[in-house]
Amino acid sequence: MAFQIEPTVSNDLSHILKLNQAALPSVSSTNIENMQHFLRIVDYFRTLKVGKNIAGFLIALTPDKDYHSLNYKWFEEKYNSFMYVDRVVIDRPFQDKGYGTAFYNDLSAFTKGKSPRITCEVNIRPPNEGSMIFHNKYGFKPVGTQTTEGGKKEVSLMEYHLTDDKNNLF
Repeated sequence: MAFQIEPTVSNDLSHILKLNQAALPSVSSTNIENMQHFLRIVDYFRTLKVGKNIAGFLIALTPDKDYHSLNYKWFEEKYNSFMYVDRVVIDRPFQDKGYGTAFYNDLSAFTKGKSPRITCEVNIRPPNEGSMIFHNKYGFKPVGTQTTEGGKKEVSLMEYHLTDDKNNLF
């Protein structure tokens, strides 16, 4: 099915917030003010649309932003350059159709030349098996773990190395 990946606009935020909240606990809960903050500060906030339907979104940012996520901060302490995927959500009716891969391919193209790596975290507890399978298949490798939310969550911190056109790491 034909789709477009386009920059998110403020009119999309209320629908994106609903998608985010429906995806709990795979992503963290948020509110409209945080979504507006993301729209102002992040490097990549794109929406995937199938026809006129918002099928998903992806939010990613580089270091030194006004963002205080423990997982983002973990990567800031480890690397001086990265593109951190804060959250990616594909609405359930649109899952398993290649849209996650399309998003990551678009993000990889956007990130090339800006950073040698894309980073993210995937829940180990509670487990997000679908996301873990997807990220492993895409080529992400674990680089650490971290417990957050007062011990309620444990995440695998992961990175994906981008390559240049000659298949050499940056």
